[in-house]
Amino acid sequence: MLHLAVVAPAERASAVLDALTAEPGVTNLVRRSGTTVKPEGERIEADVVREAADAVLDRLRGLCVEHGGTVTISEVDAAFGDPVEAAERDAPGAGVDAVVWQEISQRTAADATLSSTFLVFLIAATLICAVGLLTDSSVLIVGGMVLGPEFGPLVAVAVAVVQRRWGAARRSITALLIGFPLSVAVTAGAVGLLKVTVGLPAGYLAGHRSLTSFVAHPDVFSVVTALIAGAAGMVSLTASKSGALVGVFISVTTIPAAANIGTALVAGRPGEAFGAAIQLVVNVVCILIAATTTLLVQRWALHRRSARRPEDRWEVVDRVSGLRRRAGRRAPR
Repeated sequence: MLHLAVVAPAERASAVLDALTAEPGVTNLVRRSGTTVKPEGERIEADVVREAADAVLDRLRGLCVEHGGTVTISEVDAAFGDPVEAAERDAPGAGVDAVVWQEISQRTAADATLSSTFLVFLIAATLICAVGLLTDSSVLIVGGMVLGPEFGPLVAVAVAVVQRRWGAARRSITALLIGFPLSVAVTAGAVGLLKVTVGLPAGYLAGHRSLTSFVAHPDVFSVVTALIAGAAGMVSLTASKSGALVGVFISVTTIPAAANIGTALVAGRPGEAFGAAIQLVVNVVCILIAATTTLLVQRWALHRRSARRPEDRWEVVDRVSGLRRRAGRRAPR
């Protein structure tokens, strides 16, 4: 369930209230007249089940946001009571399968741009994976994957493509195109410094890498893993259940592959570096394809499951609101 805080211009408040009242998935509706200063208007609060949230937010955009109002969305960790159960029962669909486009756009917006925080985490994750490759340590490889931040820009690209927000897609792609080469360069520099000081581990130079050699050898299983990871990551995002484990799954052959490019170049193994580069590109592309396809399928399925037509219900709300306004103007003083 989501909590909505709406600041509506005074002349739009009644229409917003009527729209929210007519939605069976809305409960805990409160109107606070004349309580906002910037922007000026009336504050209306409500809780809405996730399966009804997208239609409600679309309607609020036309009724309120486009007229100078605002809508704030926050996640409700727990809610119970008969009105809440009634809202969940009456709203079509299942909350866990609902896609709230406004929420997804906001959650991925921060990951759609190149930032110092993104670069720091990406470089740190790549360096940790490089140490894991040099010592053939699967623990360090997992540690680097936990830290990897590339999950955000990857899903941000998929969301932007589906929503046709090409500017956001370009920003996310730019973050990846700059972030990965920079992390590879920093890793190569660090490994080069290690090579001229204490030397590279003998086991790595001898090719004893039974636990991490897969990173530089892409195959059909790499493609399958990337496709599954992309689909799982997108479902996790839309279901509001994304977490560290999903990030690990997404990073399984991206961060380690980037680290392997830098280490192999310094060790004088261009073939291995090329294989790791192919691994990185194949997995990024497959993750993007799977994530975008999953989001498109989710949107199609949600439309198919909608037994009611929200636009018809909103037309009724508009007519009722208009009748109320006209009746108010005709009322004697």
